[in-house]
Amino acid sequence: MMLGVEGAGGLVLSQSPLVSVILPAYNERGRIGETLTRLSDVLGEMGVSYEIIVVDDGSVDGTGEVVQRFGDGSVKLVSYGRNEGKGYALRRGFMESSGRYVVFMDSDMDVDPGQVKLYVRALEHADVVIGSKWHPKSRVETSFLRKFLSRSFYALARLLVGIRVSDTQVGLKAFRREALEKIVRVQLVKRYAFDVELLALASLLKLRIVELPVNLRLEGSFDLREVFRMFLDVLGIAYRLRVSKWYQRSIGVFG
Repeated sequence: MMLGVEGAGGLVLSQSPLVSVILPAYNERGRIGETLTRLSDVLGEMGVSYEIIVVDDGSVDGTGEVVQRFGDGSVKLVSYGRNEGKGYALRRGFMESSGRYVVFMDSDMDVDPGQVKLYVRALEHADVVIGSKWHPKSRVETSFLRKFLSRSFYALARLLVGIRVSDTQVGLKAFRREALEKIVRVQLVKRYAFDVELLALASLLKLRIVELPVNLRLEGSFDLREVFRMFLDVLGIAYRLRVSKWYQRSIGVFG
């Protein structure tokens, strides 16, 4: 039996891990080992039962082989042959997880894994915990262009979808399992605006959302084609939310 922790209520015994961390990975051979080492150290220091699920989203560089050689029994690999997108990978990882608290984290070390502890603790008083680049205590290293595009995308998402949080795209989010189960039942987006849809549904479900600071370093280039595809995804979300009311009907059915 594994020892778990339940909120402020003390210790409980559970065969399932308390925390499941899901890492979507696409061609991350050069960085996934460092991410797993750092994350395992952080979770070990927390003193809770955990699992790390790496979802190899159709990588062609041997990412999955690195994960298989990692040698930690708490690390699991989920893989498939074709790249399906971050949203698909995260949902697939969630289906393979069993933790009471579920953390989504990017696998490229852009986000400091040391912050996972703070996010899990915040779930004692929230259903969803998200990182925000614009939190006054956040530390963000990135270019002016990426900051400008991030602000522009947020303004568009807020206008079209009605998002009320200050940021949608930070690659660190944590959930109570029961809250995330309600969200994924009706999610459709596989790729670019997955986070926008997730937070729109969390708002529709009246879940408690908390924003926390993040330590973030964004060094990669920004593909303008991806920006356009994100825009198309957001238009689709807005249509299902405001015009066809598909989300509202689906939530009613599942509820």
